[in-house]
Amino acid sequence: MLTLLGRRNAYNVRKVLWLLGELGLEFAQEDWGRGHRDTADPAFRALNPLGTVPVLRDGQAVLRESHVILRYLARREGADHLLPRDPAAAAAVEQWMDWVAYEMTQPMRGAYLGGELGLEPWNNPWFVDLGRREWAARMAVLDEALAIGGPYLAGPAFTLADIPAGFVVHRWYAMKGVNRTPLPALEAYYALLSERPPFRTHIRNRLP
Repeated sequence: MLTLLGRRNAYNVRKVLWLLGELGLEFAQEDWGRGHRDTADPAFRALNPLGTVPVLRDGQAVLRESHVILRYLARREGADHLLPRDPAAAAAVEQWMDWVAYEMTQPMRGAYLGGELGLEPWNNPWFVDLGRREWAARMAVLDEALAIGGPYLAGPAFTLADIPAGFVVHRWYAMKGVNRTPLPALEAYYALLSERPPFRTHIRNRLP
């Protein structure tokens, strides 16, 4: 039995929940993190010394880092439609996963943690403004990529590329206080993802 450790409203946990829904997998879930069991607990740190969520337990295997867990589950289930075995096709998927991890971290800290939640130290006005501008620039990058090669990020079909990217697109449209210029391909992409039941259950579920 798979066990997912992490509160259901946590950003990185929700990505894994989305994939579990896409794969139709049964799993147990334990709430850890803000407002729940403290990840400084020795029992949790024995699984993940970093104290971050999510953590996935699969028998003797213990995994951390959401994108690692996404890849693991796709390979475990032989879901080649989500993460192809061909190295070039897999790279076309994984490059977008890594792009989100590298390029969206700072914008999310400024625009979301600072601008939406008002959390220190990210709520400095200049940092919030920077985050919003950088987020907008990256959404324009996605819009262009989708216009050229969509309707999904890696081509005609839904893949793992769309889980991290789809979440930041959702958060872009859910945030307040941001100036959004029309991005037709991105808006069509968001509508397309919203047709997927696991996306509506775990991402577009009244939470940003």
